[in-house]
Amino acid sequence: MVYKGINTSSAVAKPINDDDDDSYVDYFYDDQGALPGTLHLEPDAPPPEIVLIDYCEATATRSKLANPQDAAAYLDTESVSWVELLGLGNKETWQQMGEVFNLHLIAQEDVVNVPQRPKVVDYEEHLLIIAWMVMLHPKSENFHKEQVSFILGKHYLLTVQEEPEYDCFDPVRDRIRKGKGIIRKHGADYLAYTLLDSIIDGFFPVLEVYGERIEELEDEVVARPTRKTLEKIYKIRRDLLTLRRAIWPQRDAINVLIRDSSHLISPEVRIYLRDCYDHTVQVMDMVETYRELSSGLMDVYLSSMGNKMNEIMKLLTVMSSIFIPLTFVAGIYGMNFNTEKSPLNMPELNWYLGYPLCLGLMAASASALVYFFWRRGWFENFSTVKDDSVK
Repeated sequence: MVYKGINTSSAVAKPINDDDDDSYVDYFYDDQGALPGTLHLEPDAPPPEIVLIDYCEATATRSKLANPQDAAAYLDTESVSWVELLGLGNKETWQQMGEVFNLHLIAQEDVVNVPQRPKVVDYEEHLLIIAWMVMLHPKSENFHKEQVSFILGKHYLLTVQEEPEYDCFDPVRDRIRKGKGIIRKHGADYLAYTLLDSIIDGFFPVLEVYGERIEELEDEVVARPTRKTLEKIYKIRRDLLTLRRAIWPQRDAINVLIRDSSHLISPEVRIYLRDCYDHTVQVMDMVETYRELSSGLMDVYLSSMGNKMNEIMKLLTVMSSIFIPLTFVAGIYGMNFNTEKSPLNMPELNWYLGYPLCLGLMAASASALVYFFWRRGWFENFSTVKDDSVK
């Protein structure tokens, strides 16, 4: 088997901006009155890197193509040709791609003008499959999302990656290179299935991380809720909404591949796609569960903050109640009585131990109230939860 390795580190990738939240939510839309098939590309964008993986049951080769025309010779061969377009490139490249692969203008528009809603479009000679791929970002706590487009023909598969620096296709490339499994015994439709399955399976590690974050927030929101906790909850809810917008239409797209009678999808591959469909349903269930938990965290946060405020008000009330009798005594003995006029005008003012007795009365009153409140359990803090792991 011959397998030529190349370095794809020079592929052009759009830098990821974690602060650009709009790209994680909105779909692309054309300007009002724009012509169908208008491609929105940077005028000075460099050409994308084109990688060809051509394989059959016996051999597999990987090479770099200088231009799209070099792929024309591989489209009608009996072997399976996987053409990877790493980066969106420029209009000149896409004009050549449209000619070589006989792509409809609308298909080119859906591939280039990202992000599009995941979908499947049948153009008779080829299928257009739009999917969203998510992966954990290696340099931050966020996840990376990008559109991956598939053009499936009879003997070829063209994939277009928006940002080729990150993808989840390395296990598939390794299986082709080493001849593992049955991938080299099947056609391009099975290759499309394996790539879609890798994309769907990529959701699970992301959701596991968010599940752990929700568990940590459950303890934080009850024991020590702060303003930062509220920001974390909003961030998780927003990310889960993005994941839901990615997986929900993707499930419908895979269902179209299973139910529509396209001649490019064999009955055997449809069986595999059913398993892929089941995985999308599992992902959707996890996303909906985590969204409900995050919504519940918001309610718990508000309750915790309310309990915390109640504890503060209770403490202030207790302190005020203790000082009420002390203020009463001090107020009475602070009045200007004249004992020379009448022995009833506070004779305690002339007592030898009047001052100590007054202080003792105040201390006894305060101690009695403290004991009463303690017996009633008013000094217990009901807004915090004890950690059983700390002994």
